[in-house]
Amino acid sequence: MESALQSPPQRNESTLVKFILIGFSDVPILKDFLLGVFLIIYVIILMGNSLIIIITKVDPSLQTPMYFFLGNFAFLEICYVSVTVPRLLTDLYRQDRSISFVACATQMYFFLVFGATECFILTAMAYDRYVAICNPLLYPLVMNSDLCIQLVVGCWTSGVPLHIGFTYWIFSLPFCGTNQLNHFFCDIPPVLTLACGDTFMIEMLIYMIALLVVTIPFILILVSYVKIVTTILKLPSATGRAKAFSTCSSHLMVVALFFGSGIITYLRPKSTHSAGTDKFLSLFYTVVTPTFNPMIYCLRNKDVMLALKKFLLRWIVL
Repeated sequence: MESALQSPPQRNESTLVKFILIGFSDVPILKDFLLGVFLIIYVIILMGNSLIIIITKVDPSLQTPMYFFLGNFAFLEICYVSVTVPRLLTDLYRQDRSISFVACATQMYFFLVFGATECFILTAMAYDRYVAICNPLLYPLVMNSDLCIQLVVGCWTSGVPLHIGFTYWIFSLPFCGTNQLNHFFCDIPPVLTLACGDTFMIEMLIYMIALLVVTIPFILILVSYVKIVTTILKLPSATGRAKAFSTCSSHLMVVALFFGSGIITYLRPKSTHSAGTDKFLSLFYTVVTPTFNPMIYCLRNKDVMLALKKFLLRWIVL
């Protein structure tokens, strides 16, 4: 059945009903190993972020703007990885790797929306740390509950209308030739390689959206942390400097992994794209970063570790 789908070329949008996700089928010897690895990673992401959500809700000492953003970020990570990883696990387990045209568009849409939300929430978290460290006396006044809620709502909703139109435009393109998608999910670069005709305008739109959603937030985060580091270096207490650096370095590790791989993927010229490189880079912003986030935010944060210990002890006693 699969060969029958692959043999006739798809000449236009109306005849294209599904794609074949190649994924990691080009390394069949690693199929079972990858299935086990990605399954373990997915469970770690779900459990780690769920624990962060719970403790930031129930522990009184974590009822601050920083942990309000962290709780939202943890929930976002669960949504974000659930767009791609379950599908990846399914394709590794079964032989049929086909995905319908509508399902592919839906996956791309939610991936882009949650990806944009992550960029914005990381920026909001950097702003929160900037105010807390650089203007500590004004922090309770500036980062009030109303502003925090407005920032979070803005982060979650800003990318929704933009990516509806963007995804619709991509899947309105005529597709011709093979329907084999050399990737493990419906990302923009591999889908565009199957489009025929002039894609110049949509490529320019991709650069514009990447600039607005990825590059500008990344620059704002870097500016925030430059000011934060400058302020930290002026602190008289070595203990205070160490605590501030510990918190900021964990955020910067997340930012470097997530934004770095995303910028390379979406802002480099189309002529330099290759299926192997795209899949490798995609693993960083779809799997690797979400895996490390709970570990970074928990293991490098004494307040979170203390709250987690209290929470686990409470359940053990019960």
